[in-house]
Amino acid sequence: MTIRYASVDDLLEASRGSIQRLEPLDAYARVAAGALIVDIRPAWQRESDGEIPGSVVVERNHLEWRLHPESGASLPQAQAGQEWIVVCTEGYTSSLAAAALTSLSLPASDIVGGIHAWRDAGLPVVAGPTPVETVVPRHRTVTRSAPLGIADLA
Repeated sequence: MTIRYASVDDLLEASRGSIQRLEPLDAYARVAAGALIVDIRPAWQRESDGEIPGSVVVERNHLEWRLHPESGASLPQAQAGQEWIVVCTEGYTSSLAAAALTSLSLPASDIVGGIHAWRDAGLPVVAGPTPVETVVPRHRTVTRSAPLGIADLA
């Protein structure tokens, strides 16, 4: 059975209804507890807006294969039970991507407002772009740091 939507907005609403959306500070706390952020933006956007230290870079077209532990093409971080927090620029594409991961029984959420909201919350952002399928270094030039002096993610 194929579910059909009248508009992209309807698809987005349905996707967001199937996932938990996190405010930036809540996402930051989840990372401290073991979640991993996956950045699905293309290189030009990561270069323009920066990257979250410690995040894993996986462009959207490879996401499901790289994060599902049994895909045969998964990254080392893709372990059973790993919690994923998807980030994009403003929190639209990340909602669709997180819903796709959830449909594969992977624990996934996204960040409300994307990297823009993360940065506006004063959380760490470093210069990019980092090569795909690698982890963003924690100690690169920070373009904005957290208000509490947090230098990198746990």
